[in-house]
Amino acid sequence: MSYGLRVGVRVNNRKALPYVLERLPPGWKPAKSPVVEHLYSVIMGDNDPTSNVRRLNLVYWDAARLVSSKDWNEALDVFESQVQLKVAEYARPWVFVHAGVVGWRKTAILIPGLSLSGKTTLVEHLVRAGATYYSDEYAVVDGRGRVHPYARPLGIRGPDFRQVKVPVDQLGGKAGSEPLRVGLVVSTSYRAGSKWRPRKLSAGRAVLELLANTVCARSQPELALTTLPKAIASAPVLKSVRGEAEETASAILEELDSTRTFAAET
Repeated sequence: MSYGLRVGVRVNNRKALPYVLERLPPGWKPAKSPVVEHLYSVIMGDNDPTSNVRRLNLVYWDAARLVSSKDWNEALDVFESQVQLKVAEYARPWVFVHAGVVGWRKTAILIPGLSLSGKTTLVEHLVRAGATYYSDEYAVVDGRGRVHPYARPLGIRGPDFRQVKVPVDQLGGKAGSEPLRVGLVVSTSYRAGSKWRPRKLSAGRAVLELLANTVCARSQPELALTTLPKAIASAPVLKSVRGEAEETASAILEELDSTRTFAAET
């Protein structure tokens, strides 16, 4: 059970089970009912180097084959990505937005963006600057517009663009546990040599910016369009390309601090 969605997983080898369980979405729990909405089958191949027969590692979603690979880790990566995506699309009443999320002074900073947009790098530097880690993949928004933790290990890419999973405590940070109201949304992507010069988006443009990164935007548009305006009702939404993440992280935290100070004085 993950965010209310019942997902079944079966394996052909007990040795595979610990590897599969650690790839499930954060916060999953065993379900009491045997009835599931999505079923995954993970088949570990025989990697005995003394054998003349090499059986492939396979992953199925219901009857559809998702991957067939000699590489066990590649099969696990596909399983992890697909099961998390299914939860993001079909869990109710949650809305999942592709975004990095950190907490700062009891409010959330959302950084919407798809893979390779640089959101994980920016989240990493925000955490190093003292922000609380919530997610580097999904902003999980409830019906009241609050953001909940999705604190999986950060998928930090090296020079070869391969991901390395890094627990947040290795960055000197900590993960959040309580839902937060959104205090700031930052739409940005990395461009070498660029400067952080944000412009504020209108409310309509801001919702469209989030909607473009919302997993259920096509399958459940009504849910997305009801929930997203609540999430950013009192949050400025800024957009700009950025240069180096460390410098941008400092500017973002200063921006949120100055916005909160102005609001308090008003």
